[in-house]
Amino acid sequence: MATGKYGFSEESAIVKVTSDGVDLNSIWKEVNDALSIYNEERSKLVSLLSYPTTRVADAVPQAQGELEPEEASEFGEPKSARVDVEGLKVGYKFRDYDLATRATWKYLRDADARQVEGLFAQIIDGFNRKTQKTILGRLFDPVQQENEFQNPVYGLYNGDGMIPPSYMGHTFDGTANHYVASGASVIDASDVEDAARLVTAKGYGRTPGSKLLLLVNPQEAERVRSWRAGEESRPMEGMETAGPIAKWDFIPSEAAPAYLLPDNIVGAVAPGQFNGLPVLGSYGELFVIQSEFVPAGFFAVVATGGPNSDLNPVAFRQHPSAAYQGLRLIPGPVPAYPLQESIFSQGFGVGVRHRGAAVCVQVTPGSTYTAPSILKWR
Repeated sequence: MATGKYGFSEESAIVKVTSDGVDLNSIWKEVNDALSIYNEERSKLVSLLSYPTTRVADAVPQAQGELEPEEASEFGEPKSARVDVEGLKVGYKFRDYDLATRATWKYLRDADARQVEGLFAQIIDGFNRKTQKTILGRLFDPVQQENEFQNPVYGLYNGDGMIPPSYMGHTFDGTANHYVASGASVIDASDVEDAARLVTAKGYGRTPGSKLLLLVNPQEAERVRSWRAGEESRPMEGMETAGPIAKWDFIPSEAAPAYLLPDNIVGAVAPGQFNGLPVLGSYGELFVIQSEFVPAGFFAVVATGGPNSDLNPVAFRQHPSAAYQGLRLIPGPVPAYPLQESIFSQGFGVGVRHRGAAVCVQVTPGSTYTAPSILKWR
């Protein structure tokens, strides 16, 4: 008999109705309606970091637009603008994931509707967490792999010899690295400022509608919230000296609890939400997003083009057939009782599209970046 989180839910199920008289077919319909909403909206964080696609690979231009008009002449013909088709070939993995309910008829007979619906809610939440961890795992892990068609599945730039395209006079070499060890055991303002510069120097976060996000765990968020312009952002602790000096103030968002300031705020306060995602506040031009999915001791600066934008750093690959896209609920073998042995299934995969659109930082006194084990991407 299975024990723990996985196995059969026994001695308490139903045939046609739950113990409190709710028809199982109505619960089946409610769950499918919930899946429709889930698949339409997905996670707010996932949509800001990824671009949905059904392709196994793309040739993605890595250069950010540098087209400029020339002065018109009376008799000459203007230069023709074109999009650079010499893109980097990037691949995306794909895997199928599933989880069965396997509720016996006795379980369904004796359970009330809340128990049955609660199980389904936990499963849906589990798939949501899986997609977020998979996307963040691809961002935070520099390991390059291949998909089933031997297309390279990249992480961010990691000093592997690939030269990023030049941008606004900035040129780069094959040592460009977007996986950084901070050199201190506590996050400080220069870590964030340097990471943001690595992204913007390559043209990301500068196009209309794009935005720089600082993704932090609650542990690092507490530090960020204390930063004040002109003050040391890393207090003296243990053997570490204080510093560096913050260039900006952390300003709480509109959704923050009421607070007092000795001076007036100059400029617009960050909104309480950014495309549906709660915003903790702002540091300079970055919106600070707190997430439990970012491991403690790490943070990322990401340029997003908005929900599901093709400028987002990661691709979210789905099956080419619409019937197999999103999270699906597959009925059990008995048509009259679809909840029995029903299966939740979702197929997806990821890969980095824009290698320069994000920077991941490990907060460590060491000099070598090591990907977080909790997000190890495979």
